[in-house]
Amino acid sequence: MKYLVISDIHGAFHGAKLMLDAYSHHHCSWILCLGDILYHGPRNDVPADYAPKKVIEIMNGVKDHITAVRGNCEAEVDQMVLEFPCMSDSNTIFLHQKRVFMTHGHVYSPDHLPALNNGDVFLSGHTHIPTAETEDGMILCNPGSASLPKGGYPCSYGILDERGFAVYDASHQIIMEIRF
Repeated sequence: MKYLVISDIHGAFHGAKLMLDAYSHHHCSWILCLGDILYHGPRNDVPADYAPKKVIEIMNGVKDHITAVRGNCEAEVDQMVLEFPCMSDSNTIFLHQKRVFMTHGHVYSPDHLPALNNGDVFLSGHTHIPTAETEDGMILCNPGSASLPKGGYPCSYGILDERGFAVYDASHQIIMEIRF
């Protein structure tokens, strides 16, 4: 199974369109959304194409193919308009023999990991900076931000499959990757 991993759309229409484009381009089976879907947050600038109502429409259009977790910008009102669950702090999926723990990154983080085994995948967003690395036996993956990238990186998303995790820019070029 191939997963599109998206995080930190922050209400940007281009971020949601990037998600759809990447989903189609890579022929993904499922979307893993790591939160901060609609609101830009008080520490971020408003995206140039801030259009949460359009983002709602796009996200609800893939509601049957998405697993999402709550970001630090999600609120109960977001769950009222999104037609898929998005208020859990974490979720776990299994990818062959690997456990993939998905979270936004504000409750659990690489500095505050849940109980994971050697070789498990910790999938988070929140920092807006992509990551694909191994630390103390854990595989740390972050797709960066689809709309408000930081650290000099472009808008990005991730692809997760049984071979590994790769971060791509909006032109579908690999920025970084890690093989399992």
